[in-house]
Amino acid sequence: MTTPGFHPTHVVPPDGLPAWEAPDPSRPTVPLDALLPVQLLEHRGDWGHVLCANGWSAWVDGRLLVAVPQGPPAAGAAPARTADPRPLLTRVEEALARYRAAAEDLAGGRLDGESFHDLTRGLRIGVVVDGESLWLYDTAHERWVYCDGARLSTYAVSRQPGEGSAPGAEKAAAVDPEPTRVVGEPVHGTAGRDHEPTRLVPPVTPDG
Repeated sequence: MTTPGFHPTHVVPPDGLPAWEAPDPSRPTVPLDALLPVQLLEHRGDWGHVLCANGWSAWVDGRLLVAVPQGPPAAGAAPARTADPRPLLTRVEEALARYRAAAEDLAGGRLDGESFHDLTRGLRIGVVVDGESLWLYDTAHERWVYCDGARLSTYAVSRQPGEGSAPGAEKAAAVDPEPTRVVGEPVHGTAGRDHEPTRLVPPVTPDG
């Protein structure tokens, strides 16, 4: 039985999705089935509150939901949000320029090691370019995104969902890509081609 007013906006990724009773990792509940249609009710940081067709609701990692394609907008409707890669590319370029300038000053003797450390503290940059394919690290949301030159899509996340956001997250949300989940990284070419994946793993500490 479908809940009245239920309009699916997303589906669960092909390998299912963990779920929680509240936006709290200590309160897990029954995971959602693969490709289950859900309606996203609200966002709270990385968390997404979803409604299922039978009326059951749960909290999930909203970054990993797969958006359902929508029909053409009605006449006079506001233009749909697009995941334009250029703002994120600009932020990456600015961060790299800051690091380059600090490194030049360090090499030229205009900075000491402590000042160099202070100027570069908090900078995080990740870029992989392979022909038309591009992977960028989005520091505002702590995730890797894939770009085909025209739009962005979430590639992998590097932490559990949380309510807190990194500095600049609100600004980045204006061009936030529709989330998808891709397991593994293709060695060459675009996402989804048949290559042996390289999985993201947590760093190993000296204590093991």
